[in-house]
Amino acid sequence: MRKFVTAMVCSVLLLAAMSLRAELVRDLYSAQVPVADQGAEALAVASRDALSDVLVKVSGSVKVLRDPVIAAALGQARKHVLQYSYVRNGRIESGLEAQIEFDDSYIMDLITRAGVPLWIANRPLVLVWLVMEDSSGRYFVNAETAPELSAALTTAFSRRGVPMQMPLFDLADSSALSTQQAWRQYRPALESASQRYDVQNIMAGRLVALSSGSATGDWSYFSTGDRLDRSISAADAAEFAAQGAAMVAEDMAARYAVVPTAADAGGISMSVQGVRRYADYANIVAWLEGLELIERANIERVSGDTIELRLQAQAGPQQLAAIIELNERLTPMPPVAAHNQLSYLWQD
Repeated sequence: MRKFVTAMVCSVLLLAAMSLRAELVRDLYSAQVPVADQGAEALAVASRDALSDVLVKVSGSVKVLRDPVIAAALGQARKHVLQYSYVRNGRIESGLEAQIEFDDSYIMDLITRAGVPLWIANRPLVLVWLVMEDSSGRYFVNAETAPELSAALTTAFSRRGVPMQMPLFDLADSSALSTQQAWRQYRPALESASQRYDVQNIMAGRLVALSSGSATGDWSYFSTGDRLDRSISAADAAEFAAQGAAMVAEDMAARYAVVPTAADAGGISMSVQGVRRYADYANIVAWLEGLELIERANIERVSGDTIELRLQAQAGPQQLAAIIELNERLTPMPPVAAHNQLSYLWQD
C-alpha cells in the first residue's frame, strides 16, 4: 500500500512543478460492481467481479483473466478485500452496487507471480469527441445534449483505468470544429481543435442510435503518429462507449504495460542534464520513486547541471524509457557518458 500512497502524494505535490502528458489513476485498485443483496454469498460473487475489473485495469487488457494464476486467485477474491461499501443505483435490476477496494500490495504480488503485464498508474489523458445521430439530427455528445450517454462514456473509461475528458464545447470549440468535421473524423481538424487541451491522445466517435435501441458507428483513436479505426455494432449506446474505451485501453497497454521482473542487482544508469536547482533534483527523484516499477532512484554523481542516477527497477531500460517519457519535462537525449542507459534533458 505504501508505494501507491507515495505515488499519489508525489503526483499531487509535483503537479504544479511538473507538466505531465499523463494523469494519475486514483481508483486503480477498486471497482464498483452490481450486487444481488447485502448477504455474504452475494458479496463473495461481487468480490470476484470487482477483482476481475481491478486486474483488467491494472494490466490494461482482458487477456489477464485467461492466466491460470489469476483465474485461481479470483476464487479467493473475498479474502483479499481491503474494504467495501454499498451504493444505491436505480439503473440496475438489483438497485444495489458494491464499492470494493483491494490492497495494492496484494494486487502487485499477484501480477508478479502470474508474470502478466503491469500498467502503472500514470497514464496518458484522452480527449473524446463524440457525435451522435438520431431523429433530431447530429450533435456533439456532452452532459447537456445526452446526459446518460455522457455518463456512460465517463464510466466506461474509468472502468478501464483510462483518464478521459470531454471538450468544453464552448464558443472556442464551436469555432474550431464543426459536427460535420468530427463526423468525418478528419484528423487535421480534430488535432487543431484539441490543441488548447494539450493532449497527445484523441478519440473521435460517430454513433447512430437506431429505433430498436441498438447503436452502430465508428471509433477512431489518434495517438502520436498513429491512427486506429474500428467499426462497432452494439446492443445500445452504453455498450458502444464501453467498446471504445476498451479499444483505447488495449492499445495503450500494448505500448506501456510491462511484465515486472526481479530488479537487476547492478541497476539501470540514468543521467539528467539541465538540473540547476535543488527543487528540480528533488522533484525528479520523487517522481521516479513514485512510479510502481522503480524501487529506488539513487544519485551517484553531480557534475555541473547534470545528475547521474542508479535506478533499482522491475523493468529494463527500454521499458522504463516509454514510461519516463510520459513526463513532458524529461526530453530524451544522447547519453552524456558511455555507461548511461537512459539520458534526458530537464526542461524548465
